[in-house]
Amino acid sequence: MVTLGLRRVEDGVAAKHPALQQYAACQSHAFLKGIGTFLAGSGAAFAVQKLVNRKVPYGLQWSLLLAGAAGSLASYVVTRAETQKCSDFWIYLETGKFPQELAMAGGVSQPADLPSPEDRGSAASLVRKNKYGDIVE
Repeated sequence: MVTLGLRRVEDGVAAKHPALQQYAACQSHAFLKGIGTFLAGSGAAFAVQKLVNRKVPYGLQWSLLLAGAAGSLASYVVTRAETQKCSDFWIYLETGKFPQELAMAGGVSQPADLPSPEDRGSAASLVRKNKYGDIVE
């Protein structure tokens, strides 16, 4: 078993995907960046509201609610963008090509074993595999 962060990954999976450590590190960085964005965004929104509060007074609970909502939205946007970068990085490490190159070549999400027309009737026993040998549901 290989330790990946706090989880243990089977040796077979780690051997099949040698870039798993780099992907996990990228994801951890993306999530930490999202947490930092939440804290900074909430703090900045709260400070701006305190400046605006001098002209338009409203309660502290509304300031905290709006600051939390603004921080959450900013955090979501940053985490989503960073996670997409990690996914693209993972595809690059696994295939040696960027996802844009694979999409232009028509190689994204294409199962390796397509059933013949006569086998399509027995869809219950159909097992599709991608080009790495992983079973696709």
